[in-house]
Amino acid sequence: MKIAIIGTGNVGSALATGWARAGHQIVLGVRDVADPNVRSLRDKTDAAAMSPREAAQAGEVVVLALPWNAAEDALSALGSLSGKIVIDCMNPLTVRDGVFSLERGFSTSAGETVAKWIPQAKVVKTLNQVGADIMRDASGFPVPPVMFMAGDDDSAKATIAKLLRDLGFEALDAGGLSQARILEPFGMVWINQAMARGKGRDWAFAAVTRS
Repeated sequence: MKIAIIGTGNVGSALATGWARAGHQIVLGVRDVADPNVRSLRDKTDAAAMSPREAAQAGEVVVLALPWNAAEDALSALGSLSGKIVIDCMNPLTVRDGVFSLERGFSTSAGETVAKWIPQAKVVKTLNQVGADIMRDASGFPVPPVMFMAGDDDSAKATIAKLLRDLGFEALDAGGLSQARILEPFGMVWINQAMARGKGRDWAFAAVTRS
Protein backbone atom coordinates (compact mmCIF):
# COMPACT_ATOMS: atom_id res chain seq x y z
CA MET A 1 0.00 0.00 0.00
CA LYS A 2 1.16 3.55 -0.71
CA ILE A 3 1.19 5.49 2.56
CA ALA A 4 1.69 9.25 2.62
CA ILE A 5 3.16 10.48 5.89
CA ILE A 6 2.75 14.21 6.47
CA GLY A 7 5.49 15.22 8.87
CA THR A 8 8.84 13.56 9.51
CA GLY A 9 9.40 14.23 13.20
CA ASN A 10 9.77 11.40 15.68
CA VAL A 11 6.36 9.85 14.97
CA GLY A 12 6.40 10.29 11.21
CA SER A 13 9.92 8.88 10.94
CA ALA A 14 9.06 5.92 13.16
CA LEU A 15 5.95 5.04 11.15
CA ALA A 16 7.82 5.36 7.87
CA THR A 17 10.46 2.97 9.18
CA GLY A 18 7.97 0.44 10.52
CA TRP A 19 5.75 0.34 7.45
CA ALA A 20 8.68 0.27 5.04
CA ARG A 21 9.99 -2.77 6.91
CA ALA A 22 6.57 -4.40 6.38
CA GLY A 23 6.83 -3.82 2.62
CA HIS A 24 4.67 -0.73 2.14
CA GLN A 25 5.54 2.10 -0.23
CA ILE A 26 6.20 5.31 1.70
CA VAL A 27 5.72 8.87 0.46
CA LEU A 28 7.08 11.59 2.74
CA GLY A 29 5.28 14.92 2.73
CA VAL A 30 7.87 17.54 3.73
CA ARG A 31 8.54 21.24 3.29
CA ASP A 32 12.21 20.76 2.35
CA VAL A 33 13.09 17.62 0.39
CA ALA A 34 16.79 18.56 0.58
CA ASP A 35 16.87 18.52 4.38
CA PRO A 36 19.61 16.06 5.50
CA ASN A 37 17.27 14.31 7.93
CA VAL A 38 14.70 13.84 5.19
CA ARG A 39 17.33 12.46 2.83
CA SER A 40 18.50 10.04 5.50
CA LEU A 41 14.98 8.81 6.20
CA ARG A 42 14.25 8.53 2.49
CA ASP A 43 17.35 6.41 1.98
CA LYS A 44 16.58 4.15 4.96
CA THR A 45 12.99 3.51 3.89
CA ASP A 46 13.32 3.70 0.10
CA ALA A 47 10.67 6.40 0.27
CA ALA A 48 9.80 9.20 -2.11
CA ALA A 49 9.95 12.74 -0.73
CA MET A 50 7.79 15.55 -2.08
CA SER A 51 5.69 18.46 -0.91
CA PRO A 52 2.94 17.68 1.62
CA ARG A 53 0.26 18.43 -0.98
CA GLU A 54 1.84 16.14 -3.59
CA ALA A 55 2.31 13.38 -1.02
CA ALA A 56 -1.28 13.59 0.20
CA GLN A 57 -2.59 13.33 -3.35
CA ALA A 58 -0.33 10.33 -4.07
CA GLY A 59 -1.09 8.28 -0.97
CA GLU A 60 -3.85 5.70 -0.61
CA VAL A 61 -3.69 6.36 3.13
CA VAL A 62 -2.64 9.75 4.51
CA VAL A 63 -1.07 9.92 7.98
CA LEU A 64 -1.10 13.18 9.94
CA ALA A 65 2.04 13.12 12.09
CA LEU A 66 2.13 16.80 12.97
CA PRO A 67 2.27 19.00 16.05
CA TRP A 68 -1.32 19.75 16.98
CA ASN A 69 -0.83 23.50 16.85
CA ALA A 70 0.29 23.24 13.22
CA ALA A 71 -2.37 20.81 12.06
CA GLU A 72 -5.14 23.09 10.80
CA ASP A 73 -2.87 25.20 8.59
CA ALA A 74 -1.05 22.11 7.33
CA LEU A 75 -4.31 20.39 6.42
CA SER A 76 -5.58 23.40 4.53
CA ALA A 77 -2.52 23.18 2.27
CA LEU A 78 -3.03 19.52 1.32
CA GLY A 79 -5.81 20.04 -1.20
CA SER A 80 -8.85 17.81 -1.47
CA LEU A 81 -8.71 14.60 0.56
CA SER A 82 -12.14 13.48 -0.59
CA GLY A 83 -12.49 9.73 -0.21
CA LYS A 84 -9.04 9.31 1.32
CA ILE A 85 -8.42 7.31 4.47
CA VAL A 86 -6.71 9.66 6.91
CA ILE A 87 -5.00 8.49 10.10
CA ASP A 88 -5.01 11.11 12.83
CA CYS A 89 -2.25 10.12 15.27
CA MET A 90 -2.06 13.54 16.94
CA ASN A 91 -2.81 14.23 20.57
CA PRO A 92 -4.04 17.81 21.10
CA LEU A 93 -1.25 18.67 23.51
CA THR A 94 -0.76 21.95 25.27
CA VAL A 95 1.27 22.95 28.33
CA ARG A 96 -0.44 24.29 31.43
CA ASP A 97 1.66 25.29 34.42
CA GLY A 98 4.59 23.41 32.93
CA VAL A 99 2.64 20.16 32.54
CA PHE A 100 1.46 18.48 29.35
CA SER A 101 -2.34 18.59 29.10
CA LEU A 102 -5.01 18.09 26.47
CA GLU A 103 -6.12 21.26 24.72
CA ARG A 104 -9.64 19.87 24.22
CA GLY A 105 -11.80 16.98 25.35
CA PHE A 106 -14.99 15.84 27.13
CA SER A 107 -17.43 17.08 24.46
CA THR A 108 -15.13 16.79 21.42
CA SER A 109 -11.67 15.59 20.42
CA ALA A 110 -8.83 16.29 18.05
CA GLY A 111 -10.01 13.41 15.87
CA GLU A 112 -13.49 14.90 15.50
CA THR A 113 -11.99 18.33 14.86
CA VAL A 114 -9.82 16.93 12.06
CA ALA A 115 -12.91 15.31 10.53
CA LYS A 116 -14.66 18.69 10.50
CA TRP A 117 -11.66 20.24 8.73
CA ILE A 118 -11.68 17.51 6.05
CA PRO A 119 -15.33 16.34 5.98
CA GLN A 120 -15.04 14.28 2.79
CA ALA A 121 -12.20 12.13 4.15
CA LYS A 122 -12.49 8.93 6.21
CA VAL A 123 -10.72 9.84 9.45
CA VAL A 124 -9.46 7.13 11.80
CA LYS A 125 -7.99 8.03 15.18
CA THR A 126 -5.14 5.73 16.21
CA LEU A 127 -1.38 5.50 16.83
CA ASN A 128 -1.60 8.10 19.58
CA GLN A 129 -1.26 5.71 22.52
CA VAL A 130 2.47 4.91 22.63
CA GLY A 131 5.71 6.70 21.86
CA ALA A 132 7.56 6.73 18.57
CA ASP A 133 10.08 4.06 19.60
CA ILE A 134 7.31 1.47 19.92
CA MET A 135 5.76 2.52 16.60
CA ARG A 136 9.13 1.99 14.93
CA ASP A 137 9.53 -1.51 16.36
CA ALA A 138 6.77 -3.22 18.35
CA SER A 139 8.60 -6.54 18.59
CA GLY A 140 10.05 -8.15 21.70
CA PHE A 141 6.97 -8.02 23.95
CA PRO A 142 5.45 -11.15 25.55
CA VAL A 143 2.21 -10.36 23.67
CA PRO A 144 1.56 -7.86 20.88
CA PRO A 145 0.96 -4.39 22.32
CA VAL A 146 -2.58 -3.12 21.82
CA MET A 147 -3.52 -0.18 19.63
CA PHE A 148 -7.09 1.11 19.69
CA MET A 149 -8.69 2.89 16.77
CA ALA A 150 -11.85 4.92 16.35
CA GLY A 151 -13.65 5.94 13.17
CA ASP A 152 -17.05 6.10 11.51
CA ASP A 153 -16.19 4.09 8.38
CA ASP A 154 -15.91 0.33 8.95
CA SER A 155 -14.09 -0.30 5.67
CA ALA A 156 -11.49 2.35 6.51
CA LYS A 157 -10.97 0.81 9.95
CA ALA A 158 -10.48 -2.63 8.40
CA THR A 159 -7.72 -1.18 6.21
CA ILE A 160 -6.09 0.54 9.17
CA ALA A 161 -6.35 -2.58 11.33
CA LYS A 162 -4.16 -4.40 8.82
CA LEU A 163 -1.63 -1.56 8.85
CA LEU A 164 -1.56 -1.66 12.66
CA ARG A 165 -0.94 -5.40 12.61
CA ASP A 166 1.86 -4.84 10.10
CA LEU A 167 3.53 -2.66 12.74
CA GLY A 168 3.18 -5.45 15.30
CA PHE A 169 0.15 -4.21 17.23
CA GLU A 170 -3.06 -5.95 18.20
CA ALA A 171 -5.68 -3.71 16.59
CA LEU A 172 -8.85 -3.16 18.62
CA ASP A 173 -11.87 -1.20 17.42
CA ALA A 174 -13.09 1.37 19.96
CA GLY A 175 -16.12 2.39 17.89
CA GLY A 176 -17.08 5.61 16.17
CA LEU A 177 -14.86 8.65 15.86
CA SER A 178 -16.41 10.22 18.96
CA GLN A 179 -14.47 7.58 20.92
CA ALA A 180 -11.37 9.63 20.17
CA ARG A 181 -12.55 11.49 23.28
CA ILE A 182 -11.37 8.53 25.35
CA LEU A 183 -8.38 7.51 23.22
CA GLU A 184 -6.69 10.90 23.50
CA PRO A 185 -6.79 10.89 27.33
CA PHE A 186 -5.63 7.26 27.17
CA GLY A 187 -2.60 8.47 25.24
CA MET A 188 -1.96 10.92 28.07
CA VAL A 189 -1.69 7.97 30.48
CA TRP A 190 1.26 6.68 28.45
CA ILE A 191 2.85 10.15 28.41
CA ASN A 192 2.36 10.50 32.17
CA GLN A 193 3.98 7.16 32.95
CA ALA A 194 6.78 7.52 30.41
CA MET A 195 7.76 11.11 31.11
CA ALA A 196 6.56 12.01 34.60
CA ARG A 197 6.61 8.70 36.49
CA GLY A 198 9.95 7.30 35.41
CA LYS A 199 8.72 4.31 33.44
CA GLY A 200 10.57 5.40 30.32
CA ARG A 201 9.55 4.93 26.70
CA ASP A 202 10.16 1.23 26.11
CA TRP A 203 6.73 -0.10 27.10
CA ALA A 204 3.18 -0.27 25.75
CA PHE A 205 -0.33 -1.27 26.79
CA ALA A 206 -1.55 -4.82 26.17
CA ALA A 207 -4.95 -6.53 26.21
CA VAL A 208 -4.56 -9.77 28.16
CA THR A 209 -7.34 -12.38 28.15
CA ARG A 210 -7.66 -14.88 30.99
CA SER A 211 -7.26 -18.44 29.75
